[in-house]
Amino acid sequence: MTNNSAKPPVLLIDDEAEIRRAWEETLHLQDFTPQSFEDAERAVATLQADWSGVVLTDLRMPGMDGFGVLEAVKRIDPKIPVIMVTGHGDIPMATKAVRLGAYDFIEKPADPEMLLAVVGRACELRRLILENRCLTNRSEDGYRIENHIIGNHPKIERLRQQTTVVAGSDVNTIIYGETGTGKELVARAVHELGPRKTGPFVAINCGALQETLIASELFGHESGAFTGADRRHIGKLEQASGGTLFLDEIESMPLNQQTQLLRALQDQTIERLGGKSPINIDVRVVAAAKDDLEQASEDGRFRPDLYYRLAVASLAIPPLRERGDDIALLFVHYVSRACTKHGLKMPEISEISLDELRGKSWPGNVRELVNAAERYALQLENTSTGLGTANAPVSLPDQMDAFEKKVISSALRRCAGKIQETADYLNIPRKKLYLRMQHHNIDKRDFVDTE
Repeated sequence: MTNNSAKPPVLLIDDEAEIRRAWEETLHLQDFTPQSFEDAERAVATLQADWSGVVLTDLRMPGMDGFGVLEAVKRIDPKIPVIMVTGHGDIPMATKAVRLGAYDFIEKPADPEMLLAVVGRACELRRLILENRCLTNRSEDGYRIENHIIGNHPKIERLRQQTTVVAGSDVNTIIYGETGTGKELVARAVHELGPRKTGPFVAINCGALQETLIASELFGHESGAFTGADRRHIGKLEQASGGTLFLDEIESMPLNQQTQLLRALQDQTIERLGGKSPINIDVRVVAAAKDDLEQASEDGRFRPDLYYRLAVASLAIPPLRERGDDIALLFVHYVSRACTKHGLKMPEISEISLDELRGKSWPGNVRELVNAAERYALQLENTSTGLGTANAPVSLPDQMDAFEKKVISSALRRCAGKIQETADYLNIPRKKLYLRMQHHNIDKRDFVDTE
């Protein structure tokens, strides 16, 4: 895992000592760690696939030139951003380098603000790529919850811890969460981390079934049990015996079916529709709901006895809008996955785009973000992702606004969410900090150290 608080390294390659010194001074002032080289081959030899920085190289150099650097870096790791610095007359060559996989190019003499902006965006993308790689490339010996419930936000870390504890207890469980937050994903984690992992995991969406079909789907039926039942059907409870039954949107189950389900769970026996003999089952039920089932039971919309049978344990999934920097991490993860699936080059994801992502309300939660990532990866025209197109111009006020939000978020992260300490660090009054946080919809709780 990359360390967000570390100063990102920048490999500087230029055969002119004066230019290297100027770049070093500029980058040092903005908390980067420049490593400068006159010889490109020596510079590239220092790189490894897990290196956390970016490469800033001149295009024209004796020996290995910028194209040679780009080719060599891509052999080490094609996801290391390479930024070309070029003279005005070499812009066509620089654009060719971008087509070959360079991250961006800067025209000489490099404007310090432009240089820092491009390097900053490249470092942020590199950080997210490495975090994503760390999460997805962990050992596959057995089930790793971090590979499935992805994120670094304290709420997600707590969810993983709670899920692991609940999974080991082998009790019926309710999972609460808004649409698209990943309730089935958590249910699968409960199954895979529990004593029933070698048994079946069977899922049924109660909200997607007609009322007349729920009993048949849950309990099964014998041939001839009703019109159209031309063969025996094994129900979900029987299929899940020895494992886990996941009941999604259980709040939509009609009361009479709730009564039948309660009896089956109490007795651990069922009868197929049209059958005459009881069938023993051994099932753990994990139910998912958008609504508070305890309140629903008090309102008469859900059977209280079934609620207490199911709610031995409960888990709550936070909505995506409350997960801070996880939004950017997940977006990069799913863009990368979509590019791999479709055989595409990973598109540039600017810091401004990531700030737009963090500011969205995401009513569809992770499911909505996955769809947006897929569209972004495909670069579909006339498709709203909430990001605009990759090359759309961004106004100066929008760029300044995004930069201010990034600075405040970085300071809060450094100060673990402590407002007065953050205000002192930024050298602004506490009241002004609160007002700017409100403007940018920044919640200090996203930065509080929970250890």
